[in-house]
Amino acid sequence: MAQQQKTIGIVFIDHLADWEYGLLAASAVEWLGARVVALTPEGDPVRSTAGFQVSADRDFDPAQNEDLDALALIGSDCWASADAPDVAPLLKSVAGRGGVIGGICGATLPLAKAGLFADAKHTSNGREWINEHVPGYAGAANYIDTPKAVADGRIVSAAGTAPVTFAANFLRLVFPDQEPVVQEMQSFMSREHA
Repeated sequence: MAQQQKTIGIVFIDHLADWEYGLLAASAVEWLGARVVALTPEGDPVRSTAGFQVSADRDFDPAQNEDLDALALIGSDCWASADAPDVAPLLKSVAGRGGVIGGICGATLPLAKAGLFADAKHTSNGREWINEHVPGYAGAANYIDTPKAVADGRIVSAAGTAPVTFAANFLRLVFPDQEPVVQEMQSFMSREHA
């Protein structure tokens, strides 16, 4: 019996980190047959750190995103600003129906703000960094200082320097029956660091 196609939403905001999403998005589609959709705060295009424009398929409205099996938030220095977009309703909607949630680099901040680290081991760009931006967040004691992504339950987190393990851990949770494929992808992408 054929596996039903999974849909992964990737959240982008202005000044998104170009290096953090490519491996995840391309591997999900090419290696695992997923459908990937781009989400931005208002459904408008955003610009990456390098100045590339990313067009959106949707905005952050939970009602538009009821088909998502997973949601990956991509880092941006704008997540640390006071006027960062509120993605908590979407995070809680996807998490509430058992979806996988991932945040890399600055995008770990909205996960902390939404309380998703309360019961999940996690990492970010540094213990002091996340505490500086979200003081007293629920689950601060669950922080793990590691250069690799951390997966716990249905939550994946990573520093901005870990796009390979972020992609691999995220895809393992979305496609638990595809471990050999994910492992092959991770090994292939990690060869230069061996």
